[in-house]
Amino acid sequence: MVTRERPTLEAVARRAGVSRATVSRVVNGSTTVAVAIRDAVNAAVQELGYVPNQAARSLVTQRTESIALILPETASRVFSDDLFFPAVIRGVSQELEAADKQLVLMMAGSAASHDRVERYAMAGHVDGVMFASMHGADPLPGKLARLGIPVVCSGRPMSPPETLIPYVDVDHFGGVAQAVGHLVAQGRRRIATIAGPQDMVAGVDRLNGYRAALEEAGLRGHEAIGDFTRESGVKAMNALLAADGSLDAVFVASDMMAHGALQALKDAGRRVPEDVAVIGFDDFEISRYSDPALTTVRQPIVDMGRTMARQMLGLVDHDEHVPSSVVLPTELVVRASA
Repeated sequence: MVTRERPTLEAVARRAGVSRATVSRVVNGSTTVAVAIRDAVNAAVQELGYVPNQAARSLVTQRTESIALILPETASRVFSDDLFFPAVIRGVSQELEAADKQLVLMMAGSAASHDRVERYAMAGHVDGVMFASMHGADPLPGKLARLGIPVVCSGRPMSPPETLIPYVDVDHFGGVAQAVGHLVAQGRRRIATIAGPQDMVAGVDRLNGYRAALEEAGLRGHEAIGDFTRESGVKAMNALLAADGSLDAVFVASDMMAHGALQALKDAGRRVPEDVAVIGFDDFEISRYSDPALTTVRQPIVDMGRTMARQMLGLVDHDEHVPSSVVLPTELVVRASA
């Protein structure tokens, strides 16, 4: 069996009639080489089937061409039926693929995996790090940023104010205000909520939006806390029914919890929306097909991922015009449940 030798820079240089250094500049993206020479080098690369050695290329460019997306969740949570994670990953990967960058997906749902992610990033294996679904005041984004590693977060970080890290978020407060306003306009007066986890910005902001909207309407509410899973929605809805059997509406801080709430209401013999109106938050595709179809606040999750990736690419390229924060709009989508 004859093994074909891998074409070298020297072979490309001979074919193009230029120096090895010129070939190196062209394949590493330099724009200082004359167009005619660049075309000759690229033609030689194509003819010989030359593939740049990524390790050697990284020594020249000081880049790995890889970006990490960190999900501080367990694998069972990421690969559950919650459609938030696939949507974020899809948005990020679309943007990075268009920029010819490699996505490195890592989960950090335990102390050991958190430490592994930290070591990996600090060792220079990636050009930047994006964080999604963050819990609490995680010190890792700030630590990496202070070391000069580009960092972008999905959701406003719950970190010390002196740690200014670019982020992408949605208008949680405004979205919830619109949802509760819709319920009030329907004549609902005993409006409860199933809030998200209070160690996440999304959970905190949506609960604050609910409280502010109820205060503006002059109403009192009942609150239960879930963790954005369907199971926690069932449990929280049962707790709310036990606390106030006459409630006539519930705003739920995620579609997955809202699906759990719908099941709990059905099991309790409550009709939706006749007895209890239900509004969720996300607008996952499955919400169109729930029984009844779920009224919900749409957040542009794929766009969040794409915007995060664009911010990251700008930081890696030292673009001074990268915004420190981007807040995307939300929209109330009215269906049969409210």
